[in-house]
Amino acid sequence: MTYATTVLGHSPAALNDVGSLFANAKKPMIIVGQAALARPDGAAVLAASWRLAAQVGALTNDWHGFNVLHTAAARVGGLDLGFVPGANGKVLDAMMGGGVDLLWLLGADEFDTSRIGAETFVVYQGHHGDAGAHRADVILPGAAYTEKNGTYVNTEGRVQRGFKAIYPPGEAREDWTILRAFSEVIGHKLPYDTIEAVRARMEQVNVVFSRIGFLPRFGAADQTGPSGDPAMLSDRPLVPAIANYYQTDPISRSSPTMAACTQALLGTPALAAE
Repeated sequence: MTYATTVLGHSPAALNDVGSLFANAKKPMIIVGQAALARPDGAAVLAASWRLAAQVGALTNDWHGFNVLHTAAARVGGLDLGFVPGANGKVLDAMMGGGVDLLWLLGADEFDTSRIGAETFVVYQGHHGDAGAHRADVILPGAAYTEKNGTYVNTEGRVQRGFKAIYPPGEAREDWTILRAFSEVIGHKLPYDTIEAVRARMEQVNVVFSRIGFLPRFGAADQTGPSGDPAMLSDRPLVPAIANYYQTDPISRSSPTMAACTQALLGTPALAAE
């Protein structure tokens, strides 16, 4: 099988000129990186991408060829569960520099922890002792994905299940059990004593979690919130959201093999927790 790569340009404006390249595609697919949507013209990028998907036949009854590639694992599943700031919620910037008294980092290592205010009490729940653990006042050892049963949502939006391969080491526990135990300590006991109960609650929040392997289908008409104008695309170049592809998470940053890949292929030192 032979693949050909064509560089269309380095700015989102190229979205207006690529439709003809899909003329013979049987199953055209558009994949938009999250970083492109976080730019000032992100709404325009999203609108232009949806329009392109519709124009080239990527949205049909038997094929859904529009996908957003996020830069953080579990973000799609979190959005499906409604994990967004509420009316009185705080976004990341507001939590830095003393914006909150208590900051609970649930495997959160992909940001500059030096921004956290010195007076903020930090609880870190995760594994492999990455950046968040080095800033924590209290560490609650969680389980890696190989050490727990889990529910995942892939780039397409399909809900999938993972199964425990080995037990967590030492005193590490599956994440939901840590949160369940903490809830009882503070007098707000969660009503989940089994993973089946947790999954039942997830299904109540969003029915998509009851349909394992099912592909939800969405079109441009399903967009919510302010819609963008494709005509407002900027000529400002796109930039990579990830500097080091080989070490993007706590497990790969702890891997000698991935460190060797970084050194050999990128010529830069491997990343490591301070």
